[in-house]
Amino acid sequence: MRTTPTLTTKLMATGCAFLFLAMVSIGLTLWVTWKLEGGAAAVNEAGRLRMYTVRMALALETHDDARLQALMKDFDSSLELLRAGTSMRPLFVPWSDDGRARFDGIRTEWVGLREAWTAPRKPESAVLVAQADAFVRGVDLFVDAIEVQIARWTAALHVFQIFMMGMAIVAAVVFMALSFLLVLAPVSRMQQALARVRQGDLGTRVPVDSDDEFGQLAEGFNLMASALQTSHEDLERKVREKTASVEIKNQRLSALYEISAMASEAGSLATLAQGFVQQVRTLAGADAAVVRWSDEANERYVILAADGLPRVIAQREHCLNAGTCLCGPIGDQPRTRVIPIITQKDMLLPHCHEAGYEVLVAIPIMVQHRVLGELNLFFRSSAELSSEMRDLLEALVRHLASAMEGLRAIALEREAAVSDERSLLARELHDSIAQSLAFLKIQTQLLRDAVAKGNTAARDRSMAELDVGVRECYADVRELLVHFRTRANQEDIEVALRSTLSKFEHQTGIAAELAISGHGLPLAADVQIQVLHMVQEALSNVRKHSQAHRVQLRVQRHPWSFEVQDDGVGFDTSAQRSPDSLHVGLGIMRERAQGIGATVQVQSAPGQGTTVRIALPHQLLPSTEDAAEPGDALPPSRP
Repeated sequence: MRTTPTLTTKLMATGCAFLFLAMVSIGLTLWVTWKLEGGAAAVNEAGRLRMYTVRMALALETHDDARLQALMKDFDSSLELLRAGTSMRPLFVPWSDDGRARFDGIRTEWVGLREAWTAPRKPESAVLVAQADAFVRGVDLFVDAIEVQIARWTAALHVFQIFMMGMAIVAAVVFMALSFLLVLAPVSRMQQALARVRQGDLGTRVPVDSDDEFGQLAEGFNLMASALQTSHEDLERKVREKTASVEIKNQRLSALYEISAMASEAGSLATLAQGFVQQVRTLAGADAAVVRWSDEANERYVILAADGLPRVIAQREHCLNAGTCLCGPIGDQPRTRVIPIITQKDMLLPHCHEAGYEVLVAIPIMVQHRVLGELNLFFRSSAELSSEMRDLLEALVRHLASAMEGLRAIALEREAAVSDERSLLARELHDSIAQSLAFLKIQTQLLRDAVAKGNTAARDRSMAELDVGVRECYADVRELLVHFRTRANQEDIEVALRSTLSKFEHQTGIAAELAISGHGLPLAADVQIQVLHMVQEALSNVRKHSQAHRVQLRVQRHPWSFEVQDDGVGFDTSAQRSPDSLHVGLGIMRERAQGIGATVQVQSAPGQGTTVRIALPHQLLPSTEDAAEPGDALPPSRP
C-alpha cells in the first residue's frame, strides 16, 4: 500500500541533501586551499635554496669551511623537504612534469657543484660566481614551475566557487518553493481560519487535502472548532441561567444591605421591627410577615410588628401563649420550620387557617443562644423554601437580633450614665454639704440648750458657729455647682484644668498658674474626671485653710502627675490637730485616688505652704473597649 511521505520526511530529506552538497563543497574547498597553502610554502622553501647558494659562495670566497659545511647540510635538508613534503606546515610541491624535471636537474647539478666546491682546490672567484648564478637560475626555473601549477589550482578554485554560488542560489530557490508549498501555504490557511474564529465565526472549517502533519493539524482544528462551537452554545445558555440567578441574588443582597442600614439607623425597637417585616415580606414574597417578641421563659409571644396581617388576627394573636398556636413552640433546639397550616387540625387558634394561609415559615430570633422572639411568614399558596432563601432569611434575622441587642445596650448605657451621675451627685453631697449640715444640726442643738439654760456666752458662741457653718455650706454649694459644670475633655485634660483654675481665681481672688510639661498619651475619660475632682478638692482646701496669695498647678505627662502648691500658712502633717474639713477633704481625695490606682501625697510645714501631689500609674491609658462583652450584657426587657 502506497503512503505519502510526511512533512517531516520531506523536510528532513531536503535538508540532508543540501547538507551533503554543502559538506562536499566545503571539503573540496578546504582540500584545494590546503594544497595551495602547501604550494606557497614550497615556493618559500625553494627561495631558501637560492639564499643558501649565495651564502655558500660567500663562504668559499672567505675560506670559511665550517660555515660552508653547515650551509651545505641545510641545503640538503631543504632539498629533501621539497622532495618528501610535510603535512605539519603544510608544505607540498604541486608536481608537474616540468616541475619534476626541473627538481631532478637541480639535484643533479647540486651533486656536481658540491664536489667542485668541496674539492681541495677551490675554484676561482669568477668561476665560483658563474657557477652560483647558473645554479640560481635553475632554482628560479623550478620556482616558476611551482607557481604555474599553483596558478592552475587557483583558477580551478575560482571556477569551483562560482559553481558553489550558483548551487547556493538554486538551493535557496528550491528551499523557498518547497517551504511555501509544504509549510507557508498551510500555515496561512490555518491563520486565516483562526482569524475568522477570533471574529466569532465558530463554523469555520479548514479543508483537509493531505495526510501529513498539516492534514492532521487541519483535522484537529476542525474538531476543536466544532467542540468550541458546541461549548459556546452551552455557555450562552448557562450564562443566561446564571445571569437570572445573579439578578435574584443581587436583589436579595440589596435587601440585606438595606436591612443592615436600617438596623444601624433605627432609633427605636418599634421602628426597627416595622421596617424589617416590610423588607422581609417583599424579599420572601410572603403574603404577611410578623415579628413576635417573647418573654424570658419563652412562654408568651407578643406581636412587635406586622405587615400584611389582617387586623383581626393581629388583635386576637397580639399575645400568644406557647402551644396555643403554630407560632412560638420551638422546643429545646430552635430552628427554621416550614409548617403546612392546612394539615394542622388540632390548633387551638385556627385564625391562620381561617384567613386562607396554607404555609407558615417560622424563624427563631436568637442572640448568644438566647431566644428573643420569632419571625413568621405567611403564604396563601404552597411555597417551597430553598436553601439559599433559608440562609438569607436566617442571616437577616441574625441582623435583626444584633440590632435589637444593640438598641438594648444603648438604653442600658444611658441608664448606667444616669445612675453614675446620680451616684456622683449623692457622693458629692454626702462628702461636703451633708457634713456641713450635720455640724449645723449639732450647733443648733447646742444653741437650744444654751437658750434654755440662759447661758449667754454659749448662745453667742453657737450663733457664731452657725453663721460660719452656713457660710461654708453656701460656699460648698457654689463649689459643687462649679464642679458639676466642669467636664473633662476626652482628648486632653488641659482645657478642664484651665477652666477650673480660672473659676477658682475669679471666686477667691487668689492668683492661679498652670504649668504642663512632657508628652504622653491622653488619659481615659473616667480617669480624667476623677483627677479633676481631686484637683478641685485640693483647691477647695486652699480656699478654706491656706490663707494663700498664690497657687500653682504643675502637670507632668508620662508618667502623669499633678501637684497643687500654695504659699499659705501650711500645717504640721505629723500632728493630729488638722482641721476637720481639711481631714475630710484629704480623705475624699485618697478614696478617689484609690479607685483609679493612683496615690496622693501631702507635703506641708507651718509657714511654708502646702503641696498636694497626685501620681497616676503607667497603665492608665485611654480605653479602646468601651462596650462590654456580649456575654456580659443584661437580658433584654420582656413583655
